[in-house]
Amino acid sequence: MAERRYNDKEIAAIFRAATEEGPPSLPREVARDEGLTLAELQAIGGEVGIPSDAVAQAARAVDVRLGAASRTLFGLPIGVARTVNLNRRLTDEEWERLVVQLREVFNARGRTRADGALRQWTNGNLQVLLEPTETGHRLRFGTVHGGARASIGAGIAALGVTAAVAISSALGGTLGDAIPGIALLFAAGIGMIASGALRLPRWARLRERQMEALAARITSSNKDT
Repeated sequence: MAERRYNDKEIAAIFRAATEEGPPSLPREVARDEGLTLAELQAIGGEVGIPSDAVAQAARAVDVRLGAASRTLFGLPIGVARTVNLNRRLTDEEWERLVVQLREVFNARGRTRADGALRQWTNGNLQVLLEPTETGHRLRFGTVHGGARASIGAGIAALGVTAAVAISSALGGTLGDAIPGIALLFAAGIGMIASGALRLPRWARLRERQMEALAARITSSNKDT
């Protein structure tokens, strides 16, 4: 099973997280495009007094952050995702414990499903997938704020209707009479867009923290296996 190898940027981030400083000098015999394994990073850290546990914890944090992704709608975070390569196989017992944690963290029972080597836990737009890879398993978290997306979409539709009514009224010479209705439609559209948009940043930050915490828990168990 191939070990995870870290490139220059990842190495710098790991040692920065482990020591709040830049990376120590790396061995010249290691090719820059070859990368270093966690064991090699721990050996280098040990030479300059960095505990191996600190290096491992920083590497797990870097892995989680690098797997972060988001979907946006007009620049707003409408979806949040995390991908974590475990570099080992998750046991049935570990998956069951993870499902318990998912239910606790997201306060939702959800549904589990197994399809061959694939496993998943879903609750509406929220899903967690366990997928086989060449090095073991990959864990993918993903969710979309369906309510906010629907609210923003409805608001945009309302503004479209507002524009159509305004143009039609202007062409028909009845714009003055139609202004109260146009104003009401416009206000409704803006209100729906604002309602959806205002809740997204806080929701996205919460989901990011929850996914990162769950990913950190599952990856931290790697050192014990």
